Amino acid sequence: MGKSRFVSIQQLQVGNYVRLPLSWKDHPFLFSSFRIKQQAQIELIKKLGIDSVYVDVAKSDTPPLEQEQITDNNAVEFSEDVDELHQKMERYKAERIEILKKMRRDLSKTEENFDRSLARMRNLINKLRSRPLNAIGEAKELIADIAEELLSSDNLVLHLMADQKQDDGIYYHSLNVAVLSMLIAKELQWPRSDIESLGLGALFHDVGKLKLPSQVLRKQTALTGPEQNLFNQHPLLGNELIKLVDDFPSAATDVILNHHEYLDGSGSPRSLKADAISLPAQLAAVVNKYDMLCHPANGQQAKTPYAALGYLYKYSKGKLNQEFIGKMIKMLGIYPPGSVVELTSGQFGLVMSVNLAKLLLPRILVYDPMVPKDQAPIIDLESEGLQIARCIAATALPENIYKYLNPRERISYYFGNDSKS
Repeated sequence: MGKSRFVSIQQLQVGNYVRLPLSWKDHPFLFSSFRIKQQAQIELIKKLGIDSVYVDVAKSDTPPLEQEQITDNNAVEFSEDVDELHQKMERYKAERIEILKKMRRDLSKTEENFDRSLARMRNLINKLRSRPLNAIGEAKELIADIAEELLSSDNLVLHLMADQKQDDGIYYHSLNVAVLSMLIAKELQWPRSDIESLGLGALFHDVGKLKLPSQVLRKQTALTGPEQNLFNQHPLLGNELIKLVDDFPSAATDVILNHHEYLDGSGSPRSLKADAISLPAQLAAVVNKYDMLCHPANGQQAKTPYAALGYLYKYSKGKLNQEFIGKMIKMLGIYPPGSVVELTSGQFGLVMSVNLAKLLLPRILVYDPMVPKDQAPIIDLESEGLQIARCIAATALPENIYKYLNPRERISYYFGNDSKS
């Protein structure tokens, strides 16, 4: 028995996973592929003017009927009028399309804000050597603007951003660490001044790398002993750069100096222990480690967001602040934006965003071969009554699904407000 069979609609049963041989706009269902849950759906399919559909046997709860099993006795009584059901589903689909358009508008607006922040970040890093006072002033403005947006909203959504441009890694990484650190600090209910100091330090935490040889930074294989020792100096080198400015907050300096220190004294560059590492530096260390697990120098070793959180939870005890790790996992959800997932419906999807108030119900871009990629449904699991069955590595996807979902090589987050219109 093959995995997918083209069968007569007379052979359909509740539990069959079907793919309709119709354009998305020519039927009332939200997806072209789905598992039949009720007899009324079969009657609706019969009214679509088609004789046959594809049934994916592997994803079905029951096989389709064989020809010899088809009798008049197979007709099942159901209470709902099929025409009425058709109209109800058409209305529902139209509503979902409007919600999808709003989601895309929200995502587009967030992308624009992210790109603007990234451009400001790039500009101030470039100024740091020649005009450090100007650079720090602009950085404080950027962080103040981000803090204002974060603290003035009580309905935040964390969105997955588009892939980075080549060679922009330090800007993406620094902005990512700053934004996630500030979000966690907000969840921890830190005062605004502390959130801004943390954000400023996180924004500049890797500036010392600007003084390292590019062959060390870009090396794809393990660093030699001397190379590792040199790399371990970048927090001190960053501190030297920042010391050119008089009014840089000491809490922010602490983040630059100590974001690679571990609670057990096994970190670098000074092997400090817990009491000597400030809470902002401990929080930045957690977020920095998470981002580095997702984006190591050797891309082959990159972990999915889901796996990176699991790794941190399992292997960081004694090294990183467990309260902060727990808060980050709680904030990002079990399946952070950027995760590739399989739904209970059997469909594959990419987690696009998570509402911080509904962490178990992220919004997911779903693969549907009958829907053009630019119109691909982004669904709210809560609305569709679906759940995530498992998280998978993007490399495990078939090529056609990979190209459609376009998993990000660089996982970057930015926040938006979950608008109602």
